Amino acid sequence: MSNKRPITVLLIEDDKTDCINMKNYINTRDDVKLINIVNSPEKAIESIKTYIPDAIILDIELNNGEGSGLEILEKLKSLKLDFKPIIVITTNISSKTVYTYAHENGVDMIFHKLKEDYSPDLVIRNIVLLSKIKTNEKLENDIEKQSEGEYRERISERINRELDLIGISSHLVGRKYIHDVIMYLLDEKEEKENAFIYLAKKYKKGNSTIGRSIQTAIEHAWRKSSIEDLQKYYTAVVNYNTGVPKPTEFIYYYVDKIKKAI
Repeated sequence: MSNKRPITVLLIEDDKTDCINMKNYINTRDDVKLINIVNSPEKAIESIKTYIPDAIILDIELNNGEGSGLEILEKLKSLKLDFKPIIVITTNISSKTVYTYAHENGVDMIFHKLKEDYSPDLVIRNIVLLSKIKTNEKLENDIEKQSEGEYRERISERINRELDLIGISSHLVGRKYIHDVIMYLLDEKEEKENAFIYLAKKYKKGNSTIGRSIQTAIEHAWRKSSIEDLQKYYTAVVNYNTGVPKPTEFIYYYVDKIKKAI
């Protein structure tokens, strides 16, 4: 997370009044941005994968939705996120058992809605504070602990997750080419040559062979994946005549997208 951009927040809440109050308060701030409001585990996980929020405000009791906030904490374990978002619970429950479970499963803070000092301001101020603490911790870890190999692994996981979201199948050779050239273009230490020349040298294949394999992988995704998923996860304008992205524009879309996120 960076102080140069607003902290992105996903609100998981089923009470309409609470949603309105939180939304109205966040709209008064420049340092926080509400990216979505959902009221069920299924929609919550979908939004987390789509928006990759910096912070999550989670209501445990989703009486007007489906499931519960605790179910979302369980589902979060299976997601391969680049970083752990700040998780703040808002609840009417006072159970120590529930609180212990929540903290053991990644929750940073819990706010009881019925306390006199509870307010959207209280929740957001603490999220901002936690964001600053985690940013400092991340910088220290990057300097002291993170090796180049760990950094590359994190970027590789992010690329694979993005390609999975739009259905670029792992069994296609073009998927490997796409992954490797994005890694190459994101490596600021190397002086760059043409992306296809790089791949041709690495795999000892012709430029046209590389290009066709990448195009095949893209076209496969555009045939097999739902229109909704493609529009949600690939937001660049697609050429009207072809209906699918060209290899170069596809690759550089993800280079720019991932560069902004790291």
